[in-house]
Amino acid sequence: MARTFETLAELLGHDYDSVIDVRSPAEFEEDRVPGAINMPVLSNEERAEVGTIYVQQSPFLARKIGAAMVFRNAARHVEGPLRGKEGGWRPLVYCWRGGQRSGSFSYLLKEIGWRSETIAGGYQSYRRLVHKALYDEALEQRVILLDGYTGTAKTDLLPRLSERGVQVIDLEGLANHRGSLLGARAGGQPSQKAFESALAGELSRLDPARPLVVEAESNKVGERLIPPALWAAMKRADRVEITAPLAARAAYLVEAYADVWSEPEELEARFAPLARLRGHEAVETWRRQLKAGEVKALARSLMETHYDPAYAKSREAIGVRTSARVEAERLDAAGLDHAADRLAREIERLSAG
Repeated sequence: MARTFETLAELLGHDYDSVIDVRSPAEFEEDRVPGAINMPVLSNEERAEVGTIYVQQSPFLARKIGAAMVFRNAARHVEGPLRGKEGGWRPLVYCWRGGQRSGSFSYLLKEIGWRSETIAGGYQSYRRLVHKALYDEALEQRVILLDGYTGTAKTDLLPRLSERGVQVIDLEGLANHRGSLLGARAGGQPSQKAFESALAGELSRLDPARPLVVEAESNKVGERLIPPALWAAMKRADRVEITAPLAARAAYLVEAYADVWSEPEELEARFAPLARLRGHEAVETWRRQLKAGEVKALARSLMETHYDPAYAKSREAIGVRTSARVEAERLDAAGLDHAADRLAREIERLSAG
């Protein structure tokens, strides 16, 4: 039986034991329903082959060959990862459009005795619900921005705020990017669709009556666009700013960005585009500091010469108004815990106002 979900919250709040994505690994890699496991009934190569036969020979032949592949691969899943499932197991299965792949796999599971159902419309119906929630509707939560200059440990403060009962979403974590010149992380960024799925999943778990704290960003985190519903809420949000001395910020960056300093050639290549903006002399200074291993001096110079001026200019351009400010003298663990205590109190004050 195909199950129709009217809202994203309904789909993400399902009561099935497992969600199984039977699409090819390439389709699954681009995006999927949060928590889904991939049990492809056609490999990337088999899917391409069946598609070619459908176009160049005949739809009937493609369906016949495809069916043999689907049930052969489905049998491997039953013999493998599904071997230990008991009779009461209840899976929810989907493919691209809720058609033959998910229908065939679900049929096999039901014939075995499992209470299998499919998502009507498949991944495409799920994607429409995500798009509706993030593009067409207003965000339910009130947003408060955690603001501050580069190196003020905003990302490390978010989990500390969560421990203190504040609702937070780490946008840079979801986008796998630190949102700056030094922002790239190992593994690269997820697709835009996968970023939106992760974000939608996070939002669905929140209490709409309580505020949401996110880090102040531009409308992009790396190459991933913040969807309109959240971006609109961020533009009108109150801001709580964290400040810290330049020396403390430089020391924090040295530790927090250790992976960046360990790839000097890659980092040096990122300097080149900034010559037009900050001047060749500044870029040459950064290169000399990098080659000499003076990473603390480099971190400080980058903030003084590039990050801080860019941040100040951006704030002035959009007319930023800060609702509260917390100063952290230190950015070590104890200093961040103390700052998180004070930030949580300020956020509670704003929430009550």
